[in-house]
Amino acid sequence: MALLLSLILAICTGPGLIEASYRVKLVRGPHRCEGRVEVEQDGQWGTVCDDGWDLKDVAVVCRELGCGAAKGTPSGFLFKPKAEENQGIFIQEAKCNGMEDTLAQCEKDVDYMSCTHDEDAGASCEKTVRLADGPGHCTGRVEVKNQGHWGTVCKAGWNLQAAKVVCRQLGCGKAILTRGNCDRATQGQRRILLSQVSCSGKELTLQDCHSVLLGKGNCTNDEETWVQCEEPFKLKLEGGDSHCSGLLAVLHKGEWGSVCDDGWGEKEDQMVCKQLGCGKALSLPLKARKCFGLRVGRIWLDDVRCSGSERSLEQCRHRFWGYHDCTHKEDVAVICAECLESGGMLN
Repeated sequence: MALLLSLILAICTGPGLIEASYRVKLVRGPHRCEGRVEVEQDGQWGTVCDDGWDLKDVAVVCRELGCGAAKGTPSGFLFKPKAEENQGIFIQEAKCNGMEDTLAQCEKDVDYMSCTHDEDAGASCEKTVRLADGPGHCTGRVEVKNQGHWGTVCKAGWNLQAAKVVCRQLGCGKAILTRGNCDRATQGQRRILLSQVSCSGKELTLQDCHSVLLGKGNCTNDEETWVQCEEPFKLKLEGGDSHCSGLLAVLHKGEWGSVCDDGWGEKEDQMVCKQLGCGKALSLPLKARKCFGLRVGRIWLDDVRCSGSERSLEQCRHRFWGYHDCTHKEDVAVICAECLESGGMLN
């Protein structure tokens, strides 16, 4: 309890935290979608050991970066110059199942003492599917790449499960619409490459689904497939001294809004901290909320219920977006253990 009170006091009155963050990038490769894997924590960039590193881990990195499908697991040592000796190794072993949206959501072993930079992990991604001629990269005509050439997909056999795979592969939100492209203004002029695509919805990429590679057109451009995905779900914590503490805000329809605390509890706190890569959640007395100020504007979510098995807060049960019976005095606030791990709170 004394530790928690010190933490709250530091938020309200004390000096700032060393910023805790968790991002990923690929460096020293021929382009931004191939190279040595580096992650950022507390404002510093470090590498990932290649213990257990496989295509499932690479698939998550590629998805997080919007780089398409996992192509390979090259050694990070190949991308010169190699990491400096004094650069940290932040992850000993990543244990992704391949379905996570970010590397931060994967199980990880962070005891990196047995690794050297000769064992740094690398990743190679290739964009093999895209949504063209839409208002953004998460809506449009489905196009696939085969032998260096882009082509379209026939709507014959296409269903929502296939759309789910495409949306996940592109790092977008859930699939909300799939249909034939009846708008002549956005019809493609490319060759139709795939038909009879059959997916279970659990595949990592569209290429993992069963499909028929077309020769000469059994389909016309009037029968191309169009998919609409939700824009990527984002959240953040505001008002604290790091991105791992503060009032919770979620992005919906391009606008940030708050979350009401009706029914909010430990599982929901843990989900937020997990999604942000901020460690475990700490119990937060309601009176500590005032330390983070008061939000204005939208209240997007209410009555959020998580089972603990979801990969993101978006997958938890909640009211329809924008429906609530709250005021901003009931906004959710969260503090994650990463705040303590950075060392800033207790100095």
